[in-house]
Amino acid sequence: MVKPESSLTVKPTVQVIERMFSLLDILANRQEPMSLKEISEKSGLHASTAHRILNDLATGRFVDRPAAGSYRLGMRLLELGNMVKARLNVRDAALAPMRELHKLTQQPVNLSMRQGDEIIYVERAYSERSGMQVVRAIGGRAPLHLTSVGKLFLAFDDPQRLRSYATRTGLAGQTRNSITQLPILERELSKARQYGIARDNEELELGVRCMAAGIYDDQNALVAGLSISAPADRLEEHWLPKLQATANEISAALGYKTR
Repeated sequence: MVKPESSLTVKPTVQVIERMFSLLDILANRQEPMSLKEISEKSGLHASTAHRILNDLATGRFVDRPAAGSYRLGMRLLELGNMVKARLNVRDAALAPMRELHKLTQQPVNLSMRQGDEIIYVERAYSERSGMQVVRAIGGRAPLHLTSVGKLFLAFDDPQRLRSYATRTGLAGQTRNSITQLPILERELSKARQYGIARDNEELELGVRCMAAGIYDDQNALVAGLSISAPADRLEEHWLPKLQATANEISAALGYKTR
């Protein structure tokens, strides 16, 4: 007899991870908090084992303890789920407009999102005809202060968060054009806030310049950035209005309404 496909799923090789998944699944099937005794019975784990794993999950905010001896799924799962949801929705909304923008410029068009102190490239529209080698593939990362999209995100940070970022990263540079001094970066970010665009003037890679505009969701939050990358001598200023219009089109698809 052939087993259903679901029962053929490969289990994690580490036992504690398998048990952790089991406990999360049990909690996911109930809206109200569950007692340790009930969780232990449903999972088949000894109460002390379930208690130890649940406490570790609570430390990471994957599980909440609303009252002594009771557990429910934690807010960290919601945060991670929203991040994935936003990333997938942004990519879906952006792909066709990005391709149209690429047709106009014949240069790589990048969709990037913030993840901690870096941006991550989540989509790109490009062709070999652009004459520029794409160094950072989808999934690649780069420091916020060295990229046009990263500067957009930093521009929305309050002064204390910006100073904390500068302290953590040391504002390390990668080229002779990299901005490595906080006062200079602050002036650059002030321009980004004023004009709604940001630039990378060969700060991440020599020979490559970028311009970026922000993408906003239905809560008016900056969720991603759209950028055009080009050889330093081929980045055209007349692309800027089209870049902004494309970013606005993607934002509108996400429910953003201009004020």
